Amino acid sequence: MSIHNFKILDKIGEGAYSSVYKILRLEDNIEYALKKVKLQNLSEKEKLNALNEVRILASIRNPNVICYKETFIDEASNSLCIVMEYADNGDLFQKILEHQRNGTFFPENQIWFYFIEIVKGLKALHSLKIFHRDMKSANVFLGAEGRVKIGDMNVSKVAKKGLLFTQAGTPYYASPEVWKDQPYDSKSDIWSVGCILYEMITLRPPFRAENMEGLYKRVIRGYYSKIPSNYSQDLSLLVRSLLQVQPNLRPNCGFIFNLT
Repeated sequence: MSIHNFKILDKIGEGAYSSVYKILRLEDNIEYALKKVKLQNLSEKEKLNALNEVRILASIRNPNVICYKETFIDEASNSLCIVMEYADNGDLFQKILEHQRNGTFFPENQIWFYFIEIVKGLKALHSLKIFHRDMKSANVFLGAEGRVKIGDMNVSKVAKKGLLFTQAGTPYYASPEVWKDQPYDSKSDIWSVGCILYEMITLRPPFRAENMEGLYKRVIRGYYSKIPSNYSQDLSLLVRSLLQVQPNLRPNCGFIFNLT
């Protein structure tokens, strides 16, 4: 397999060390997403992270997790190429921005649907002792027929010893224990999902500040504004249960299903 087996249709994303394209596989005319990770100038740790993404994606088969297809090295660009399922309806963050632009909000039933789908995907990861470590609305993808899928596993790690110490993730969604450089486990992902839920409700992350120090203080205190009163008490209680500062007080994915 090589880059010549595909036709690049569009660039759909770009990071410091990688680019993501919408591609067409020529042999069957099926659309996929291609992530090209530049290997030059990467540290050994960063190369391991790229390979780690492939290994983790390859181990998962779940309708709520972006499906890995294949990987190869493109010698011409010295890039690791990861071919994966293409989510044709974009991501949840794009939907949030759309509501912001239009002055509209998600209906509550849609919030519940998206939330339950996210938790299904996360439950599949946690059952394999995989912590996502960068759960955010931009990493929740929307596929055909409304299917919700978790993706972008490049900072995930199989937690063989139960706890992780390496700080990773996006500040607005990072748990108090990550902010404080403390060991953390799957409950850190639960906090991040709480942030996503709150963001779907209010169209803003729960913890915001003018600088990192202010954000740190708000997160470790667990201080956020109440959700609008037009949403149900059940939704408000769910947000509160997920955004518990103490990790042991947060529910796991199985318990969340009982709550919902």
